[in-house]
Amino acid sequence: MKRYTPKDKESHPPLIHPPYKSSVTRSPTKDPIIVPQTVTELSGPRFDPASLPKNSNDLTKNGRKDGEPIGERLIVTGRVLDENGNPVFGAMVEIWQANAAGRYMDREDQHNAPIDPNFFGVGRAITGGNGWYRFLTLRPGAYPWGNHANAWRPPHIHFSIFGENIMTRLVTQMYFEGDPLLEYDPIYSGPPDKARKRMIAASSMEHTEEGFALAYLWDIVIRGPKATPFGI
Repeated sequence: MKRYTPKDKESHPPLIHPPYKSSVTRSPTKDPIIVPQTVTELSGPRFDPASLPKNSNDLTKNGRKDGEPIGERLIVTGRVLDENGNPVFGAMVEIWQANAAGRYMDREDQHNAPIDPNFFGVGRAITGGNGWYRFLTLRPGAYPWGNHANAWRPPHIHFSIFGENIMTRLVTQMYFEGDPLLEYDPIYSGPPDKARKRMIAASSMEHTEEGFALAYLWDIVIRGPKATPFGI
């Protein structure tokens, strides 16, 4: 792992961000050990779209048991780009999120909200030659999380991206424009002001499907001075 450069600090949050209490207790307090990059780190992994199961990018279907999942359908789409604005082909994009009531399909989630048996809240997609990804999902709900008094996480979707190699992996969160909870959220406020706005998806009528699902457009830049911030 390389040390942060000045450009990194302009994009990414500090490892320890006191308003986000968990970062104080779980973040490293010493500099990372720099490990030389070898062919293994620089040439892989590689992903085969044929290896993905059916409906892997359709969260309204891939968790369905005996009915439709409950909530507002959303299309989330965009491009994965490198530092020069070039599309990244073959990037693995994974997402996970809470359901419409703000609860995860997770035994550790103790939020007193209903579980949707037809919604797992996870999906995968692999970008094509133009760098585009696309998910059909449901709008996630807000949920309380105990970080501070009356603390609520704004609706968000977690993203994990493997770019051209393992050194370009990015884990972050996508938020929705116009959300009034953003100004109170210490995770969103972790990155510098200009950079954190790169974590907000914009409403897109171009990608909306009439009578079916609204769309949000969110491009992901995996490195460089315009990188999408890490979601701490």
